[in-house]
Amino acid sequence: LVYKGKGNHQRPVIQTAEDAYVLLRATWDDNKIELVEQFKIMLLDTNGECLGIAELASGNITCCLVDVRLIFATALKSRATSIILAHNHPSGNLKPSNNDIKLTKKIMEGGVILDVTVADHLIVTNNSYYSFMNENVMPAPF
Repeated sequence: LVYKGKGNHQRPVIQTAEDAYVLLRATWDDNKIELVEQFKIMLLDTNGECLGIAELASGNITCCLVDVRLIFATALKSRATSIILAHNHPSGNLKPSNNDIKLTKKIMEGGVILDVTVADHLIVTNNSYYSFMNENVMPAPF
């Protein structure tokens, strides 16, 4: 594994779920957001600065399979201290499924072991988002 910083340039600071949504939405492929489900993670440093966004899975209309090991391999390689999970619902429905909630819990448990905070999980659609943190679906990470 290799880490190479990008120098001293301004990175977006993520302080709210809306900040995360705006940045995620700006990077989401408009041709896929209503077509197939995709899973991404936003990588954050200790100051809440976005180190990057990694797409880790792409599925079909109703689901995508996410490898939790890839989530943490990516987070550790980028030296992220926290991550924000994100996936889209092509249907436009913002309600999390039982599988969404179970996966979030599983990833949070892994984060505790590896000391990588799962700060939020967003469901992203074309025009809006659902924040697991804002809706108290997950416990506060801090």
